[in-house]
Amino acid sequence: MKLQVIRWFHILLFPTLIFLVNCEKEDGQDFIADFSIDFIDDNNVKFVNLSEGEYYSLEWDFGNGETATTTNKSKQYEVYYPEAGDYDVRLSVLDYTGNTKVATKTVNILKSDLVLSFTAEIDAANRNYVNLVNTSEGDYDSFRWLYADMIVDNEPSVRAYFPFSGSYDIELEITKGAAIFSLEKTVVITQDDPDYVSNFTLVWSDEFDGNSVNTNNWKFETGASGWGNSELQNYTNGNNAEVKDGKLIITTSKVNDDKVAGSYTSTRMISKGKKEFTYGKMEIRAKLPSGTGIWPAIWMLGGNIDNVGWPACGEIDIMEYVGYQPNTIHSTVHTAAGSGNNGDGSSKALETAEEDFHVYGLIWTQEELVFYSDSPENVTHTYNPSTKTEDNWPFDKPHFFILNIAVGGTWGGAQGIDNSIFPQTMEIDYVRVYQFLD
Repeated sequence: MKLQVIRWFHILLFPTLIFLVNCEKEDGQDFIADFSIDFIDDNNVKFVNLSEGEYYSLEWDFGNGETATTTNKSKQYEVYYPEAGDYDVRLSVLDYTGNTKVATKTVNILKSDLVLSFTAEIDAANRNYVNLVNTSEGDYDSFRWLYADMIVDNEPSVRAYFPFSGSYDIELEITKGAAIFSLEKTVVITQDDPDYVSNFTLVWSDEFDGNSVNTNNWKFETGASGWGNSELQNYTNGNNAEVKDGKLIITTSKVNDDKVAGSYTSTRMISKGKKEFTYGKMEIRAKLPSGTGIWPAIWMLGGNIDNVGWPACGEIDIMEYVGYQPNTIHSTVHTAAGSGNNGDGSSKALETAEEDFHVYGLIWTQEELVFYSDSPENVTHTYNPSTKTEDNWPFDKPHFFILNIAVGGTWGGAQGIDNSIFPQTMEIDYVRVYQFLD
């Protein structure tokens, strides 16, 4: 357990050279460090600098985790001590040549004004739950719980869920005025919850039941430029997509026989900024196009791509398909630790991928990504680095869907393009997301 005080102070910095030139210390000058202590009330204390002589800056340590540095010699500090106890306060005074004088005094707080405490008890009936109760004493403005990826505000009692075994930090953060105090405890979960996935609930879907693409869910990403993979299609603003008979139909068409950039048109639909998800079961039921040169994909990218770029944002290729390898599906993960040809993936045979609809699925938890077709038992690939880092696990943040068909490119066009196959379509029956709702 720990008690922290978090505050912000302005630090005033001045050019050192100016002071060395204009404020040179004269021979024989000296300085002393000193300060006064005045109680405002039982738990609030005012500190005033009483140092004398030629000196440059002051460094305060108020003994409760709070520090401050300033060159303002007349600056006073009011410091809050919520718990009874003795606090050693230290003032370090520095002169222009780096010499330091120190004054230390003890503040004795006799009465506790705010005591942070909470209980964290593992539920005997289900050991993947921890019952949290805020037992803090004193006056404060607000509080919140922080655990796993959850933030729960101002709930005195919380039943926290941890689906996987391991050690987890639970933090209670209390706010009083401008000050924030925190207390942490660690709980150990000894088992995985076998019912975690089976308890998923449908939280969002697009069944493509209307007459047009639902713009609350999707937007068209347009343009050419090869998309980083030397692809040859231009993506249009909806001209190559339609909703018909309960299905989304993406059509890739040939413009000319030149097999150059712009010789084909297609669609790239994304849910960025509209529907983004972290964890859950994602299922897309689709029938794939066929023919050499075609490259359809059902995949996800991190919603923070504009800030961190690719591959740091993370890429989840639920299903990729290249027409020159019929009836073989691919699932791959791209991260800063491995991307492009160094991505982490696997392939699997899937007969009738072009003739029939199949479900392409992903079970995404805090521990792993499991890719499958038709049923979670038919695993295509599993990604679960034993030690998760920022580089190999950007999958604790929201990702958005992408549905597209590319033509040619470094992978799709590796064995050329058969112009006789066009037009080609990818039909999508639905996109569904299931998550655990506690």
